[in-house]
Amino acid sequence: MIILGIILIVVGYVAPVPAFVATIGWILLVVGLILTILGAVGRGVGGRKTYF
Repeated sequence: MIILGIILIVVGYVAPVPAFVATIGWILLVVGLILTILGAVGRGVGGRKTYF
C-alpha cells in the first residue's frame, strides 16, 4: 500500500493525468503508514503486521 501510494504520487506529478491520482496516492501512503505503525506496536490489522 505504501509503495503503491508513492508510485501514484510520482505518476500524478510527472504524467499529464488528472490531479486526483496524486491525491489517492497521498491517501494510500498515509493509510499504509498508519497500518504499518499499528503492526509495529503489536496491533495487526486485518491479520497483517505490515502493509508494504
